Amino acid sequence: MSTTVNALLREDLRDFGGYKSARSEALAGSVWLNANESAWANPSDPGATLRRYPQPQPDALRERLARLYDVASAQLLIGRGSDEGIDLLVRAFCAPGRGRIVIAPPVFGMYAVCARLHGAGLVEVPLVDAPDGLQADLAAMGDAALESGASLLFLCSPGNPSGELLSLDAIAMLARRLRGRCLVVVDEAYGEYADMPSATTLLADHDNIVVLRTLSKAHALAAARVGCVLGAPALIEALRRCQAPYPVPQPVVDAALAALAPAALALTRSRMDAVREARARLADGLGGLAGVRRVYPSAGNFLLVRFADAGAAFAALLGAGVVVRDMRAMPQLGDALRISVGTAEECRRVLAALDGLRMEAAA
Repeated sequence: MSTTVNALLREDLRDFGGYKSARSEALAGSVWLNANESAWANPSDPGATLRRYPQPQPDALRERLARLYDVASAQLLIGRGSDEGIDLLVRAFCAPGRGRIVIAPPVFGMYAVCARLHGAGLVEVPLVDAPDGLQADLAAMGDAALESGASLLFLCSPGNPSGELLSLDAIAMLARRLRGRCLVVVDEAYGEYADMPSATTLLADHDNIVVLRTLSKAHALAAARVGCVLGAPALIEALRRCQAPYPVPQPVVDAALAALAPAALALTRSRMDAVREARARLADGLGGLAGVRRVYPSAGNFLLVRFADAGAAFAALLGAGVVVRDMRAMPQLGDALRISVGTAEECRRVLAALDGLRMEAAA
């Protein structure tokens, strides 16, 4: 077992076998009577593909995802989006009432939500608003992890909502410092938009690095809920024991396999190029508008923007039929909105709505 996983896994879960579903046993037969399934298909299922429980970790999809992320299948767990991966990590490595996690707010809210739901403590090391953007202080996060005894440290790269892309060298340095003491979880939900190597390239040398990936963003399968945890085989096996019996429905498997076919992947990659170009144009356009205080650099498919009057900007966009994310309730972001990079026409509507706001103010 991985040294760090063995050291940090909850003691009461080390010998825990989890639930053994009927589909988790490697059995062969022509008459399947071991799972109390219906003997007949539902009328809405003419192909009779849904009356059987699916594989807990579908082999074909697991192999396809392993190729996509360039890892071994034993290093990959499929779940219901990245959210389930976060939940499983907190569940497995934070004993209720005693565990702690380290985060760098403002950041994706599910890290804190999962900690709260599992009774884990939250250690916050705020992002630093620097000339180059909102930046995570990895040294300070490492200090906080060691001082608090946290078992999980969450990094978001590209950051949501910061847009920050973390250096792999910096992540590796942090992992070396925390080896045996804390897992470093790198959430790469927006990784495809960055066009940079993944933290999965660090897995071979760091048994305490965990990577989260998803098909929700770049692969346009948000409603299908397909995410992955990538890490040491011992970590993956521990998380499987904590996971619900059938986390990946068969229609989801079919949709994901279709989305990962060669032609679909080629189209997705071309669209990433288009998003990066549109992101640059939108940033330039926003930067030229009166009332825009700052447009943060971003490696994701969104921009974080500060306004002189964020409430008026939000209302103007909504009045034009454009819905963006209001960030004003988040720490340090009382004047900010997060704007996803849409199609060229959608970006033009954003700029037109905000330019109209400027003209109204001038009048």
